[in-house]
Amino acid sequence: MVAMTDLAETYPRFGYRRINVFMERLGHVMGVDKAFRLWSKAGLQVPRKRPRKRVAASRPRPQLPMGANELWAYDFVYDACANGQQIKCLTVVDEYTRESLAIDVAGSIRSGRVIEVLSRLISERGAPLSLRSDNGPEFVSKALLKWAARESLNLALIEP
Repeated sequence: MVAMTDLAETYPRFGYRRINVFMERLGHVMGVDKAFRLWSKAGLQVPRKRPRKRVAASRPRPQLPMGANELWAYDFVYDACANGQQIKCLTVVDEYTRESLAIDVAGSIRSGRVIEVLSRLISERGAPLSLRSDNGPEFVSKALLKWAARESLNLALIEP
């Protein structure tokens, strides 16, 4: 029982089954039931995992749109073909009218293609006040951030 207590102190996240394996390596061969009885008699327990504290982001949330063409949201939707090939769809939506402005479908869409789609939409419909997206690599790339700065667009990234 002393060896089991020492092992439990050395490896606090291991339960009686795993400690039993270490005990067998030390030469104390016993069944799982006996290991459990000794574990309980010694009053050993695996400590509960403490939940992580989440850090609250202090990003300003964009105001709700008061009219059409003020706030566009864009994100990716994934699907698969019958042959198993994955398809990536870039969707752009006007948040006030809930109108789908563009759907671009391809096998892979990188930040350059996102910029092309958004530039075409801006030339057709005019520039929105801000763009909302998640924190995907295509949406936080240097190329997209530089393009948004040149076009004087506000980027509103949602909370992760």
